[in-house]
Formats: sequence, structure tokens, C-alpha cells
Amino acid sequence: MSTSVLPDIQIPVGLLPADGRFGCGPSKVRPEALRSLAATTTSYLGTSHRQPGVKAVVSRLRAGLSELFGLPGGYEVALGNGGAAVFWDVATFCLIDRRSQHLSFGEFSAKFAAAAKDAPHLEDPEIVACAPGTRPEAHATPGVDLYALTHNETSTGVMTQIRRPDAADPGALVAVDATSGAGGLRVDPAEFDAYYFAPQKCFAAEGGLWVALVSPAAVERVARIKAQGRWVPASLDLGVALENSRLDQTYNTPALATLWLFAEQLSWMLENGGLEWCARRCERSAAVLYGWAESCDYARPFVAKPDERSTVVGTVDLDETVSAAIVSAVLRRNGVVDTESYRKLGRNQLRVGMFPAVDPADVEALTRCVDYVAERLV
Repeated sequence: MSTSVLPDIQIPVGLLPADGRFGCGPSKVRPEALRSLAATTTSYLGTSHRQPGVKAVVSRLRAGLSELFGLPGGYEVALGNGGAAVFWDVATFCLIDRRSQHLSFGEFSAKFAAAAKDAPHLEDPEIVACAPGTRPEAHATPGVDLYALTHNETSTGVMTQIRRPDAADPGALVAVDATSGAGGLRVDPAEFDAYYFAPQKCFAAEGGLWVALVSPAAVERVARIKAQGRWVPASLDLGVALENSRLDQTYNTPALATLWLFAEQLSWMLENGGLEWCARRCERSAAVLYGWAESCDYARPFVAKPDERSTVVGTVDLDETVSAAIVSAVLRRNGVVDTESYRKLGRNQLRVGMFPAVDPADVEALTRCVDYVAERLV
């Protein structure tokens, strides 16, 4: 059945979630955060990002992220414009000395590997790949000076444990793409040198900004590469971003609404118990989603191994007799949105954002809605 001609299925109001947003980015923004932004009226939006009003928000962000992740002394919080995809280019210029190793197990982890491969000043990277729905493991390789890991592969719903490879060369860095995992998955800062992400997922803000939590070793690497004479565009220069971040600003003008929503979400996370509280809340949502899929006769978790199933991005395959595209389209018509699978994966699948802002009770309501629709399609 074409999604252009949908069955007229009205889901009873009593089954619907209180908030029907389950997108994997941009994700649900809490209404309270939007109201707090609206309350600033003429005092914030439309003001200079190099004046105290905005710099105070950047300072609040940097301090809050240090607290949320328990950053050790010497670690710094850097911000820049362009989103996490831009940080792949930042890393190819400023963090990879000669050669990197990349774990490739989905659309986004593969893109950083491609960026490193295309960089003319670097040696070809080592790429450790596996099929979507599974995860590879990093291993020490002589000559590799940066290990590129992904905390959560947004396209497939696979999460990893962040650990430094045993027996890696002295001074080798670990850079972690944490865009959909940061703020929802546990991580030990001792295991990374650059943990970078954008705020449109767990941090319930808008895109267009990147954040990197960087170790003293990473800061030293940035300075050393620059001293060696490598040309770096100013907008991709991590050293420039660090210099500006220390002044509680960005190199060029950021989206002030994004900064505000990010800071409001971060405060909410800290007030409720920090990273551990966030991780447990996401785990409750994941237990609901995967438990339903395992008990359902027409659905099953896409990721076979339970310990590899993401607790922030859930992927569920449906039986061929139930069209996931039609289910998602009917849900959308009823106000339950963004459950479609990742487009390039090409599976009959639902994908559900289970970030901290998403109430586990709404995930449970979503499963009831899917059952209601599916029963009327078969």
C-alpha cells in the first residue's frame, strides 16, 4: 500500500502519548525551555554574542558540561559553529597527526572515516568496519595516533562502550563522536581525549553548534600540529575555538536560541541528578521499547545483542506483512511524529528517539499506538 493513500485510522485519544515527538534529531525540545526563551523578550535574542548577556550563557554551558561529565582538571570545553559533522574536518586538521583508525558501523561513523581518507595531508586511515546492527572493536595498531570511536550510531541504534585500546602507541588520542549519545549514555572522561557532539539530541536544543570536551593531551596535540606549520582554516581551527571558548564566546556568531535551549536542558539534567539520572531514564524507555518488540509477534529489535542495543536511539524491525512506512505515516497523521527508519538503511523499521527529554511513559504509549495501527493493517 502506498503511503500516499493511507487508511483512515484514528487512534483513540486515551492511547496517545502526552508528547508525540520521538525524533532522533532534531529531538523533542521541552516546552519549559521554550517558555524560558520566550520570557527573555528583548534582553537576549538579537543582542551581541560578545557582550555579557550571551557570554554568561556560554559560561553557564561550559561549567554545566564540566559538572555533568565530571571532567578532570585540565580538560576544557570548546564550542564552535557548524554541528558535529564540521568537527570531523576540525579533527582532520587539528587532531590527527598522520594516521587514524576508525570504527565504521553505520552512516555517521563511516563519514568521519571518509573525511580522514580524503584529507591530502594524512596517510590513509585504518578502517575497522562491520555490518549495520553490529559493532566493531578498536585494536592497537602501530603508527595510529588517533582512534576515532562513535558512542552511539544514530543510523542503526547501536551503542558502544568507550575505552582506550590496550597497548596503543604512547600519546595516541581517542576522539569520540558522541552526538546522539552525549548526555544519555555513561562515559568516563579518562577514556577519551575529545568527546564531541551537537545539542539537537540528548540536549534538546537546535543544531548548528558543536561542542568538544578535550583533554590536556588533545590541547597539546592541537598546539604542536599548528607549530609544525600545518595550514588550518580559521573556522576549523580547534586552537582558535579554544581561545574563544576560554573567553565564553565562539569564533563567529552562534545561534543564540540554540545556546539558550542547550543551557536550559543542561540545567534540567543537573537538577534531576546529572548524567546517571539521564542514563537511567533512557534505560527505562529502552526497556519498554525492546521489551515490547521482543514480546510482539510482528516486531523484533534490529540489533541482535542486547548489550549493543542503544538506550537513546531504538530500532525495531517489523514483519513484512506490516509496513513500517505506513505505520509511521498513520502515527504522524495522529500527532505521533518522527518514528521513520533511517532513510539509507532501507529496512522495514521504526526508529525511536529515547533521549532524556522523552518521558518513558510516552514510549509505552507509543508501543500501544503501534499495536493499534498494526492490528488494522494486517
